[in-house]
Amino acid sequence: MDLPDVIERFLSKPGAEETTPFGPDVLVYKVGGKVFGLTAPDEFPASINLKCDPERAVSLREEHEAIKPGYHMNKKHWNTVVLDRSVPSRLVAEMIDHSYELVVASLPKAERAKLGDAG
Repeated sequence: MDLPDVIERFLSKPGAEETTPFGPDVLVYKVGGKVFGLTAPDEFPASINLKCDPERAVSLREEHEAIKPGYHMNKKHWNTVVLDRSVPSRLVAEMIDHSYELVVASLPKAERAKLGDAG
């Protein structure tokens, strides 16, 4: 999965918004004001940071060299995925969905209801 496809998937999520709180070099994707994905689009190779269940995060890192502890993030709850095509697109999409769902599940009930209980 290439970065344009990743960004499209981020923005396809209900209530998702693209922000730049760290300046124009880092795109931050939020739902309900909480981050579920980040990328620095001018870096090569491109990579994304995604929230992940801690046990699953460790498992994914062991299975894929291109999945690492989250760069500049809580390494227990975040992974950095290098988009070098070594991680199957299907898995990258699943990881984006998982990150979004974790964040939506942490939102207050009223906020989740606005999203149609997407999580």
